[in-house]
Amino acid sequence: MHEAKTNLSKLVERAQAGEDIVIARNGQPVARLTPIADATSLASVRGAWRGQVHIRDDFDELPDDIAETLGGR
Repeated sequence: MHEAKTNLSKLVERAQAGEDIVIARNGQPVARLTPIADATSLASVRGAWRGQVHIRDDFDELPDDIAETLGGR
């Protein structure tokens, strides 16, 4: 724990570079310092909904009553 306090900046840099850091107290793991994916990156969300969403073949077609209400027909 003392080493982690002393070297926190270096440990954060290592985590930011992709390393998973385990912090121990008296030889027992107590915490983990892990990198956070860049939330603005498309790579961080790509595939997140895979297998959970199905778009029907008629997705772009409006039902007649709604199209008429919106002036589409």
